[in-house]
Amino acid sequence: MIALAQIAALAVAAQSPAALAADPAGPDYGTQELVEGRNGAALRTLTAEADKAADDPALLINLAVAHARRGDEERARDLFEAAMAHDERAELETIDGRWVDSRVLARKGLAMLARGEFASTASIASR
Repeated sequence: MIALAQIAALAVAAQSPAALAADPAGPDYGTQELVEGRNGAALRTLTAEADKAADDPALLINLAVAHARRGDEERARDLFEAAMAHDERAELETIDGRWVDSRVLARKGLAMLARGEFASTASIASR
């Protein structure tokens, strides 16, 4: 079963990444890097966790956010879609304290991508 995760609300702003990992021994979700707008560093961090991403919608979402911010819309779209279609549903806590289904959050990411909301940030889900 997927553990509960903290993730930023994509609806708040295109710059909103996933929140800090609830389990310090778990994967690094690149949260600090995304919060600071260091998207290249976030991608390096998240890529190191890539083997876990297929099992973790929060990682997929953060990876999508990092790629979207770097302008790789095709890769971001693929990752958001993978999170949306994931077999496991996870309730993710947003930075503003709301609990959001991972599929809903991934759909929001896709919608933001379609509206070009990541394009203005040339600079994601956590457990």
